[in-house]
Amino acid sequence: MNLTRDRLRQVGWVAVLVVCGALLLALTFKVNAVKSQVRLTERKIVAVKQDTMFLETEFETRANQQQLSNLNTVEFGYQAPTAAQYLEGERQLASLGKPRGPGAPSPIRVASAADVTEDSGFPAMVSPLTGKAMAAELPKGEPKAKVTADTLRDKLSTVEKRDVAAP
Repeated sequence: MNLTRDRLRQVGWVAVLVVCGALLLALTFKVNAVKSQVRLTERKIVAVKQDTMFLETEFETRANQQQLSNLNTVEFGYQAPTAAQYLEGERQLASLGKPRGPGAPSPIRVASAADVTEDSGFPAMVSPLTGKAMAAELPKGEPKAKVTADTLRDKLSTVEKRDVAAP
């Protein structure tokens, strides 16, 4: 009888362990299902918050547009452009021109900078490594030419061909 009692006790413990394992498995499935629902609800909350922010921004933008429209109409008298305000070409634009009245200032034709001289107050560009001026110096014997727009244009419009040694 001892043998059957021990055997019965072992079978009882195995049955208890199987029931506990089944309950643990069912509980794990239930926890995962609840976690999935929580994640889905959190995603819905985030989507609703984004929609709310979008609608708030849209509402504020439309309110600002209405305020600007009221301000333009009341304060400044601005109106939306109509088809009659557009020009068909250069001739119609030229026909809108008026001759200058007496005492009117002359129009600004060209903007120019004063010639840069050596005494302009700017320090010379000096290399920090060698201490020598970085600007190209003229060879000795050539007079220093004044830089003007014409000489600069001529200098930049020509390409000097140089001999390149083959590597």
